Amino acid sequence: MALGKGLGAILEEVGQAYESELSEEKIREEDLGDAVRELPVEAIEPNPYQPRKSFDPERLNELAESIRRHGLLQPVVVIPNGEGWILVAGERRLRAHKIIGAEKIRAIIADVDLDRLRMRELALVENIQRENLNPVELAEAYRELLEVHGITHEELASIVHKSRSQITNTLRLLSLSDYAKKQLVEGRLSQGHAKILLSLPEEKQRIVVDTILGRKLSVRETEELVKSNRDRKTEKKSRKREQIGKRDPELEARLARLLPFPHRFTPKGIEIDLPDDAALEALIDLLEKSRR
Repeated sequence: MALGKGLGAILEEVGQAYESELSEEKIREEDLGDAVRELPVEAIEPNPYQPRKSFDPERLNELAESIRRHGLLQPVVVIPNGEGWILVAGERRLRAHKIIGAEKIRAIIADVDLDRLRMRELALVENIQRENLNPVELAEAYRELLEVHGITHEELASIVHKSRSQITNTLRLLSLSDYAKKQLVEGRLSQGHAKILLSLPEEKQRIVVDTILGRKLSVRETEELVKSNRDRKTEKKSRKREQIGKRDPELEARLARLLPFPHRFTPKGIEIDLPDDAALEALIDLLEKSRR
């Protein structure tokens, strides 16, 4: 990797190294050259702008064991920071090294001046490309790249290799209730479940979430639950409208004798047809007489 390049070049070349199937020696000698060094684990500070908030302990232990057995094929990326370094990409790999008590870690030292905003952008894109974010973190990363870093939807789609509709659907997860998002982050709900919850008001989401968790409902079963509840509500409203529309025939006949204007019953009351001012005046006269 040539040093002194911009952010885009770093992302592209690091991504190529990640996706390659080369051996550790080939990555060092042919692709990364002198950019890779063995650095002290304790001398590397975590990226303060890391978008990922949660790290699955079980998966971290699995990664740590893999590194213990096979070594690290994908170096982390750091930038110099005084006598130490700041991690730009590879938080899980750094944590895994700490779990196994490793003193050194293979790292790409990027010779590029990154301000806070660009470090955050690099961390966001790296995590998205590596698919290391949970669905809510991914949605938040998308939103930040779009709103804060000024990346267009087309550019974002190109970066993450997703369609614009997929990006839009992921962003919609941010409109879930806090309770539903918490279950999604913790892996108790799938994105399929979350997609169904989006059609419900916030107060109803908690009820459905608890039902999903309590009864261990699949996505299809959740769809049927929400649909059946919606159908029952629609049927109940329909019956209510029918009941409101039905009146005592004798009472209707009495009203017809007293109210000589075309009229009809509605769920909210009675509609009276008054085609002109003369009809309106006649109704007013009728009401005034009834008060005498």
